Amino acid sequence: MRSKLSVAAATGAAFLLLTATAPSSAASPEPAGNLGDPDYGVCRGTDPRCYHDWGNFDPAKGYKLLVYSRTAGPRHAHLGTPLGPGLNPPLNDDNVAVRAVVKLGQENGFAVDYTEDVTQLSSAGRLLGYNAVMFLSTTRDALDDAAQTALRQYVRAGGGFIGVHNAFGTEYNWPWYEGLLGNANFYDHSANQPGTVETVDRRDASTQGLPRTWAFSDEWYNLVPAPTRVRVLAEVDERSLARGVRGNLGHPGHGEHHPVSWCQYYDGGKAWLTTLGHDVRAWTDEPMEGDQYFVQHLLGGVRSVLGMSAFCR
Repeated sequence: MRSKLSVAAATGAAFLLLTATAPSSAASPEPAGNLGDPDYGVCRGTDPRCYHDWGNFDPAKGYKLLVYSRTAGPRHAHLGTPLGPGLNPPLNDDNVAVRAVVKLGQENGFAVDYTEDVTQLSSAGRLLGYNAVMFLSTTRDALDDAAQTALRQYVRAGGGFIGVHNAFGTEYNWPWYEGLLGNANFYDHSANQPGTVETVDRRDASTQGLPRTWAFSDEWYNLVPAPTRVRVLAEVDERSLARGVRGNLGHPGHGEHHPVSWCQYYDGGKAWLTTLGHDVRAWTDEPMEGDQYFVQHLLGGVRSVLGMSAFCR
């Protein structure tokens, strides 16, 4: 990676019966709303009292991140060739996203381990050796029963979680994980195209120094459900998408507020989430407009979850 990288709610069960005249087939669909705010049975949201500060992470021991990129379905090009078993197997030239995160750690004072071996996530005790776990474009059922239990116990012990891009296309049928994502799941996406990202909250560690708007290219994720009770950090301006926001499965987009990054406390832990990061160029030296802001945003989020800076402020 190049040197510049050294940096609503709808809980009711009743449906509304619409009596107005139905729009014509030529009319634009309304933005997706009423996407649900389930009760996951945990403390979640922006209140730091949902965090368990039980002393499991000592800053004097430094900061350490575990990157998990196992795919049990389609694999994004930025992940490259599947990794071998174990912890920190040899990286191939095409493992550009993992390489980029490792380099961010080297340049910014935190250690990075990486794996696609689910046995490395088999116990909460092992995970507690890391200040945060990043799911980097994982796909579908990327965890077995032991890893699911370990991740939940780790988060409940005050652990940190970072979900990047297709982390939203992972563990679809596990409600607790959907809540960890902020009450959000990938549904479909628009065409991969340039758009304008709007920095919504510039106080957060992940948004400080970002311009109010910045150009970026992505396959803009549409979500069902859509995040609730979180601090939205960045949105995409749907009007900037020349090829439209409508997804390949018909999702009409989210209208005026289409979130792409947010943070929350969840079930004792911390979570920072972004749907961005599809394009290989965002992770490499190949120029792409706005990629430096994406990496700055990601780095700030990682640092905040690790405990190197204030979280979700």
